[in-house]
Amino acid sequence: MVRLDRITTRGGDAGLTSLGDGTRVRKDTLRIEAMGKVDEANAAIGLLRLVTARGESGSDLAAADAMLAAIQNDLFDLGADLCVPVGEAEEEGKALRVVPTQLLRLEEEIARLNAELPPLRSFVLPGGTEASAWAHHARTMARAAERATVALAAAEAINADAVRYLNRLSDHLFVLGRWLNGRGASEVLWKPGATR
Repeated sequence: MVRLDRITTRGGDAGLTSLGDGTRVRKDTLRIEAMGKVDEANAAIGLLRLVTARGESGSDLAAADAMLAAIQNDLFDLGADLCVPVGEAEEEGKALRVVPTQLLRLEEEIARLNAELPPLRSFVLPGGTEASAWAHHARTMARAAERATVALAAAEAINADAVRYLNRLSDHLFVLGRWLNGRGASEVLWKPGATR
């Protein structure tokens, strides 16, 4: 159980912070950068949910909001995963880790949403509906989190499902953005060279 009695502790005033295992590290390490990018992606999804939360029960917005609520929880799991370095003799269940069932849920949602969309004939420009624009913004933040987590994985051992989750998440947000554009009807397509 998480309990936060004080927010201002002054413990980070010297540029250090604590990981989940108690190790003190600089705030500009690859691990802290990856955790921060995951947090940024979660905040972007929170902005998207300001729109999806307006949906009436049974609407596309309400369906999207339910998916996004689960994703936000997953991203806190992912942050907790990254916060505790993988140990050589890691005990099963001791550290909270992203697991394959979380990826499978995303894949199933992607497939379900994508089945309702027309095939793409060009790249999609972020925009159309308000919800779609925010979904594309969240997608870019998920990609940034993925890049930071890949950099961390190149430097030290991490749960491989952390990178996989972020890769699926950006795909999910892309397809969701299309779906939130009237199932593709309102999306804005790139017209190569149109402004020459």
